[in-house]
Amino acid sequence: MIKGKIHSVETLGTLDGGGIRYVLFMSGCPMRCRFCHNPDTWASPPAYEKCAPEVADDILKYSDFFKFSDGGFTASGGEPLLQQDFLIELLGILRRENVHTAIDTCGSVAITEKLEKVIDLCNLFLLDIKHLDPTTHREITGADFSPTGRFLEALNLRNKETHIRIVILKGISDSTEYAARLAEFLKKYPCVKKIDLLPYHNLGVKKWEKLGMNPPSFEAPDRQETEKFAKLLEASGFATSIQ
Repeated sequence: MIKGKIHSVETLGTLDGGGIRYVLFMSGCPMRCRFCHNPDTWASPPAYEKCAPEVADDILKYSDFFKFSDGGFTASGGEPLLQQDFLIELLGILRRENVHTAIDTCGSVAITEKLEKVIDLCNLFLLDIKHLDPTTHREITGADFSPTGRFLEALNLRNKETHIRIVILKGISDSTEYAARLAEFLKKYPCVKKIDLLPYHNLGVKKWEKLGMNPPSFEAPDRQETEKFAKLLEASGFATSIQ
């Protein structure tokens, strides 16, 4: 029986797909983002392992909260798409129980039949775009952007509702010029229904220090600049939020 490698759980999440959500943080990630606030999910052993029916039973305890708030279940991480067999089983159970599902992902995975099955089973994707410039993307994540681009194309091909998530880094991804470039890029993908802006914060620095790693040195972006960024995206026709 396939077991999911789980880092932690948040049972009353409100920022990961709408309504009140059960958020499952899964272990493992192909990227090494210099601004990550959950570096403890990268490659450390999971806190525990559970099979999909066990996880589903726990999720379904919160069904009334989901119905009341139009919420549901979100797989996050780390990178949940590294555990596709587990997700296929879990998402299948939740679909039969009419639970809305979402996956928060960087999209840095190969497009395979198994991945396509995950896409078909899930209602919503929260896709993190770290940076459109290939060089900058590699500098801040240690990985190529191209797999993320191909994943977005796969979501668009299947008309799968997608919310784009952008971490706003001061001096890197906070300019109106970059916002214009982002808007122009995303216009090609009708599946994108919303853009969530996440201004960088240093709340994860202690995790880096606890793991014996050099903590991020980014600064929080100016609120006014982030609001300008959001207004430009809105003027381009995108529903936008600042979280």
